[in-house]
Amino acid sequence: MSTTSLPTVNTLPELTDFTGEVIAAHMPSAVLDALQAFATRVPLNVLGAARLPLGVGDWRSLKLGRDIFLHASIPKGWWDEYAMMARREFDPGIMMARSSLMACTWTETRQMLDPIGIDQWPYEVALKYGVRDLLTCAVARRWIVAYWASRPLGPVLTPPLRIVLQAAAGFAALRLEQVAEPTASDDERIHLTPRELAVLRLVSLGRTTEDAANLLGLGDETVRSHLKKAQVKLGALNRAHAVSEAIRHQLIP
Repeated sequence: MSTTSLPTVNTLPELTDFTGEVIAAHMPSAVLDALQAFATRVPLNVLGAARLPLGVGDWRSLKLGRDIFLHASIPKGWWDEYAMMARREFDPGIMMARSSLMACTWTETRQMLDPIGIDQWPYEVALKYGVRDLLTCAVARRWIVAYWASRPLGPVLTPPLRIVLQAAAGFAALRLEQVAEPTASDDERIHLTPRELAVLRLVSLGRTTEDAANLLGLGDETVRSHLKKAQVKLGALNRAHAVSEAIRHQLIP
């Protein structure tokens, strides 16, 4: 009885060649080109890589060419539309990818998250440009490396192949960390005063303005002033949004 053989390392480009090309790369584009050559046997394309912010919600600090690197194979126009939407809306798949222990496809992410309404925007934009599926690989919760395909990956993405692609993405991310520009300095990060943090911390526990004023020994108007200043610094629309942003930036527990 015949059995279907699973892809092995021998069916992919030689790992020694791949690692040698990555080590020899001195530019992020060269690292992604080496990964692309490795992935085309699947066949897959490299979408790019992103160095995640230390603060969970500090997405606005990311810059193309410093923290985000795109491969030339991406469909023309996709990034411009995605970046425009990402400035206004949250991509739920990013947090899913960041917290995953193993590489996951967009098809799998959609099944788990079951997005509705506005949360479907990343998938709708991708389909518009011919991207049918992605394989996102989180590396040490610091990088995300993504492959893309013009068809669903389920039929071709065997467990051994997934492991190899994850390992390749991890090796590429390690080299990207070495050759890319430094991340944003502390001067570019959000800084709240001790009083603003204290007020936000109490609000996050459900305390009212009057409660916070009594507990901190401040006047009601002073507490409101601290909240308003914190909102502006965090780019928040209201106090609940400010608390959410402070938590996502890991400014308060």
